[in-house]
Amino acid sequence: MARVLAYVPDLLFGSNVLGTLQAAGHHVQLVADLECPEQLADVDVLVVDLTADAPARVQIVRSLPRLPTLAFYAHVESEVRSLAQEAGIELVVPRSRMAREGATLVERLVGGQ
Repeated sequence: MARVLAYVPDLLFGSNVLGTLQAAGHHVQLVADLECPEQLADVDVLVVDLTADAPARVQIVRSLPRLPTLAFYAHVESEVRSLAQEAGIELVVPRSRMAREGATLVERLVGGQ
């Protein structure tokens, strides 16, 4: 069971992420921004939505203390994937894969610790 901090501003998709991860037994907190590093205390995995403002969001993740991070992007924006990978984000997947496999991907990150 992982403690997950999820930055998913899209309320509908955020609800999907929350429900999927909670159903798998993870403790999930959705946040409105990533500006407070204190939010990361006692967090095992960070989930970040890169479907909008990707460069700014990647920069914020870079500025935070290192955490296993799962980011997702719109499948038509392959440059976002490259940007996130170059920043050192461990798992970068299309939004559709996040919807299908979110819990498995989080477990993969937790297992890698």
